[in-house]
Amino acid sequence: MSKHAPLGGSVASTTTIIAAALAAIMVVVVGYRFVFGLGAVTHLSNGYPWGIWIAYDVVIGTAFACGGYAMALVVYILNKGQYHPLVRPALLASMFGYTLGGVSVIFDIGRYWNAWHLLTPGFANPTSVMLEVALCIMAYVVVMWIEFTPVFAEKWASADTKRKLNKVLFVFIALGVLLPTMHQSSLGSMLVAFGFWIHPLWQTDLLPLLYLISALAMGYSIVIFEATLVTAAYRRPSEARLLGSLSKYILWLLVAFLVIRWGDIIAEGKLRLAFSSRGLSWMLLLETALFLLPVALLGSAERRASGRCLFIAAVSMLLGGALYRIDGYLVAYVRPGWHYFPSLGELLTTVGVVALEVLAYIVFVKRLPVLHSVASPKDNLRAPDVAATTSK
Repeated sequence: MSKHAPLGGSVASTTTIIAAALAAIMVVVVGYRFVFGLGAVTHLSNGYPWGIWIAYDVVIGTAFACGGYAMALVVYILNKGQYHPLVRPALLASMFGYTLGGVSVIFDIGRYWNAWHLLTPGFANPTSVMLEVALCIMAYVVVMWIEFTPVFAEKWASADTKRKLNKVLFVFIALGVLLPTMHQSSLGSMLVAFGFWIHPLWQTDLLPLLYLISALAMGYSIVIFEATLVTAAYRRPSEARLLGSLSKYILWLLVAFLVIRWGDIIAEGKLRLAFSSRGLSWMLLLETALFLLPVALLGSAERRASGRCLFIAAVSMLLGGALYRIDGYLVAYVRPGWHYFPSLGELLTTVGVVALEVLAYIVFVKRLPVLHSVASPKDNLRAPDVAATTSK
């Protein structure tokens, strides 16, 4: 059985103090918003009812939080047990990313006191894509916390309790694969519903597939990103060999994404727009360049063995995926006569949400058995322990 252990040591550090301060600022801004309304802290309007809180905290944030989902697919569906040491930290990051992303949706609801209507059939619109996304994300947050219970059990529960968890956890692992598949694709479906308000370069019936593929690639990338930072910050043994093997999934997902995206642009007769849409053309080309860089870096076995190249490829993939979503939801969203740029309050809230995720992640890895404590290749090749698992 693979072993996990808390890092231990003091939680207080320069990083956690800064993160706590930014989170505290966010609490103040959000409190002001709840008392005085959206207009007091945001630049939202009838033309732009969604801003950075939806585009980043939900659409991008949940894609960044796809590490658990991506690892569940490769470990439990493809049965690649050698990647099991990466599962728990991936799940932890996913759990916080989705939980805080779901909570931040409440910030964006004008009449937030009516949020409970979502769970009331009499108020629900069963044909709404937004309803499906909301319910799936809510359910997935619950599933992830249940998936994470073996970590709590390992520290505090009895052996009998852990055995009982092992017997039922496979159900939640299966849900942890199904639910994000549904809502990540539906985040693309929401743009399809926007119709001509989205620029043709970002509007296509293939958006659900494109969003799902890019979310998976971002999931594997965030695993590499986090593992690299944790290794450097806490001077742990390098996992470059394992991460290099995992990066092959990013490569093939990106190739599929680029072929589908540009194939659709060409097939739909939009190629001229790709080079004649002024600023939007530059945004499209920048997205493509950010996606092509990981393809170039990960296409070589030698570069996949380099921790530096892996980190650069992961960051580029994450930036490309984030820009693709920002462009679709904000930049390519065309409403003549209306303009939007996030206010200072919106930016501080978004930064505060990220800071809170970082703070919570550090506290958990220092106090709970999240990180793999054995760097032995022999352990890495053993079959995964269902109780230690998770998906995002």
